[in-house]
Amino acid sequence: MAIERTFSILKPDATERNLTGAINAVIEKAGLRIVAQKRIRMTQEQAETFYAVHKERPFFGELVSFMISAPVVVQVLEGDNAIAKYREVMGATDPAKAADGTIRKLYAKSVGENSVHGSDAAETAAQEIAQFFSGNEIVG
Repeated sequence: MAIERTFSILKPDATERNLTGAINAVIEKAGLRIVAQKRIRMTQEQAETFYAVHKERPFFGELVSFMISAPVVVQVLEGDNAIAKYREVMGATDPAKAADGTIRKLYAKSVGENSVHGSDAAETAAQEIAQFFSGNEIVG
């Protein structure tokens, strides 16, 4: 198996409900290591840049507004096949369709307020990590 890194965000609906520790416990129980983590207030520019891939979609404005509405926790996770593993641990975007024991099944409020984000590919993970962390902030 390949050790890799992925990017994670604990979204405003999770931080507002004090779920950071509970979600981190699920992440760590799955065998992923949190090698960088910080609580930030995402700016409008950061959110627009992060979600630029969705700029033409009708939900873009609502998504950006949601992401800047409260603090988020940005993270770098590391482990065997971390990208696929974290996507499995997060569960389906729609919490009603997420598997039992996944973060979204346990904690998400809705499709829009689904508690977490995770990178979908190695290239995306590298870009997302670089947007929020400098190399010396990641301690494996």
